[in-house]
Amino acid sequence: MAQALRPNTAGSLFATDGRAHPIQDILLAVTLVLGVTAFITSFFHSLHLLSSWAGLVGILTGAYGQWISETTRERFGLILGLGAAAFGFFIGMAHGGLFGGVW
Repeated sequence: MAQALRPNTAGSLFATDGRAHPIQDILLAVTLVLGVTAFITSFFHSLHLLSSWAGLVGILTGAYGQWISETTRERFGLILGLGAAAFGFFIGMAHGGLFGGVW
């Protein structure tokens, strides 16, 4: 009857192992913030520097977060942040790039 005492989280998308993962949670939050920043600023042509740099750093933090992630919840959020960061990065590159046409 031990299985009656433990909740079944195996089928949940946001399943967790019950332990704290502070580094993964920080990388998840940073990736999401940078992804949203890059995505929103990519709609403004004059903000291409912010969009491209936030997107690049968001892609790097998200990739490292994916590498060390341990739960589905972390991977799900990281994929959302990575997608937004990549979108913002590529649109920012199309609008002028990382250095604003200096190079």
